[in-house]
Amino acid sequence: MSSSACRPAAWITWSVLPLLWGCDPGFAYEPVGASRFVIEGETVRDGSTNLVWQRGVPDRRYDWENARAYCASLSLAGLSSGWRLPSREGLEGLVDLRYRPTIAPEPFPDTPADWFWSSSVNSSTNGAWVVYFGNGGADGNDVSTDNNVRCVR
Repeated sequence: MSSSACRPAAWITWSVLPLLWGCDPGFAYEPVGASRFVIEGETVRDGSTNLVWQRGVPDRRYDWENARAYCASLSLAGLSSGWRLPSREGLEGLVDLRYRPTIAPEPFPDTPADWFWSSSVNSSTNGAWVVYFGNGGADGNDVSTDNNVRCVR
């Protein structure tokens, strides 16, 4: 099996991936760990994807449309354009099951074990995908529900 076929959902623990998917054990699996991230004040650069993440979590929660608007108007660390809600896959890429909540605490301090909006539409619920940093799972949610936000660019 090629290494590209070994890209699981983020909730699968990297140490068991070869056993579950029969992947090439020589493939270098990169855990999400904190060493992958570079803290740049109010932002965090992901060295694996080159995405820049909002480091903190806003003090309030938003419905989906207002979460999108919040990100679009965000200005952090001199970066005032290009902010958006992350895709479901982007948020799942931050999940690290070694921690509770399930995200590296140094680059992303004070992250609640709670739901976070993604930009990804969930057609089966007529809503949008959310990722739960309490256990790393994802689910569809009604867009009128208030959830946490972490923007990316």
